[in-house]
Amino acid sequence: MEIKRRGPIGIELVRRGIISEEDINKALDYQRDNPGLKIIEVINKLGLCEEYTLIKALGDILDEKSIILTQNDINLNVLDYISIDVAKQNKAIPFEISGNKIKVCFSDTLNKRAVDTVRLILLNKGLIMEKYITFEKNIDDILESLEGTAADDINSNADTAGLIDSIIKTAIKKRASDIHIEPLENSVRVRYRIDGELVNATKIPKEKQSQIIGRLKAISNMYQEKQESQDGRIVLYPDYNIRVSSQKNIYGEKFVLRLLKRNLNIRGLGELGFPHDDKTIKSSFNKRNSITIIAAPTGEGKTTTLYSIIDYLDRPQINITTIEDPVEIRIPGLNQIEIDEKLRFADSLRTVLRQDPDIILLGEIRDTETAEIAFQAGQTGHYVLSTIHTIDSIEVITRLRKMGISNYDISSTVGTLVSQRLVRKLCKKCAKKREFTDDEKKLINQIGEKYNTKFDLEGKYTYDAVGCKECNNSGYYDRIGIFEVLSINDDIRELIVKDASTIEIRNKALNSDYKPLLVDGINKVLDGITNLQEIDRKLVIF
Repeated sequence: MEIKRRGPIGIELVRRGIISEEDINKALDYQRDNPGLKIIEVINKLGLCEEYTLIKALGDILDEKSIILTQNDINLNVLDYISIDVAKQNKAIPFEISGNKIKVCFSDTLNKRAVDTVRLILLNKGLIMEKYITFEKNIDDILESLEGTAADDINSNADTAGLIDSIIKTAIKKRASDIHIEPLENSVRVRYRIDGELVNATKIPKEKQSQIIGRLKAISNMYQEKQESQDGRIVLYPDYNIRVSSQKNIYGEKFVLRLLKRNLNIRGLGELGFPHDDKTIKSSFNKRNSITIIAAPTGEGKTTTLYSIIDYLDRPQINITTIEDPVEIRIPGLNQIEIDEKLRFADSLRTVLRQDPDIILLGEIRDTETAEIAFQAGQTGHYVLSTIHTIDSIEVITRLRKMGISNYDISSTVGTLVSQRLVRKLCKKCAKKREFTDDEKKLINQIGEKYNTKFDLEGKYTYDAVGCKECNNSGYYDRIGIFEVLSINDDIRELIVKDASTIEIRNKALNSDYKPLLVDGINKVLDGITNLQEIDRKLVIF
């Protein structure tokens, strides 16, 4: 078969006489200023070519069927076939079904991973997929109309005070951790972060923007006239402490509200997803003269894990002090210190060491000075718990080395390194049970072979995320941690002192009790807690 695509899309369009060289240069100039847009989307946005002609030409170039997808073309309930989450991730919309054949529109049919993901989900439902291509904007417009039901709960007709109150109360009802209020060119967009994902809540007319900003500043105790970045706090809701951050963008001032529940019950380590056996917990966290470090990117639940460890260790005979930025949960009986612009982690830690602590929770090891003092504390009879930003537990060693901590201090002081990610749990109300496909079984067995682990697939099932009102049509409800634990034993200490590479350390660790994040992730898939698509979203396994 002749391959029709002979060069970049823009060049092909010019070669075929669809647009002129002058127009493509205009489009390329616009794309340089807006690098997130594909060239075909730019051409369409700038109106350089009639829509039907453009999408038909794109289909011809890619040898794909094309359509300008609108709501009128959708002759089925999209969420009966794929969840809103799958649709968003893969920019895909099923729109017509006949017998066992289903038509699906993509914004990028060259994205093999997206196409194969949707094809597999539909194949498991007994459907053969026929793919089409359309403009990404068309996909986004339809996704926005499908996404969640928050807008139904927000009282858009209320006055400004009532509108803001409705936005916050709806966020609380929907279990949101954050509210994003974002000025756009022609409107103000409100989005909620639910289970780690941003979902559209509503759009507010642009003419209400100044009143919204004024109201938010008033209840957050911010300066009205100041347009530079500010931090504030809302205390109008008895059960919540709401932190507010503002930042100016090209269309106005954006606000992010972090919803922190007061008197939140601390979850046990087992509830968080940490390995349940008591032996692992005791050997990982019941130590003195050492440091335990939790490693993960931002937003992966490190602080929550620290609180659970503290709750596990807390006894009346122990003096526990925390140094945090900010103090997110107030815990009775603990000495909690909140740092600010004038009080740094390192300064607070020096003072705390004179307060006779047994256990010190240090919110984050950010710099060399803080790391050095933390290691001094760990070497002088204290137990230090902290966090650091790395991709896994073994890379913490590299990070500490770069901070100037000696191999001797790392090997003699670090007791346990933990890495984690938060994955979404399948919604119990709508998840659809099915058997693993042969490809999925093969993938799981390959992961087991790579990490010296035998996964028992006998009698095991997996679940597809479907979506319902309970889970905001995402197919997932709440989150759980996947963990890896590296206990620094004598063999690992010897390698660290010898300045061994992380590859050597990882190989040695795999011959002991260490199992990487992916192994715990697969175990939670086999337990029916989450699915391979969600593990892939965090760790990339397909």
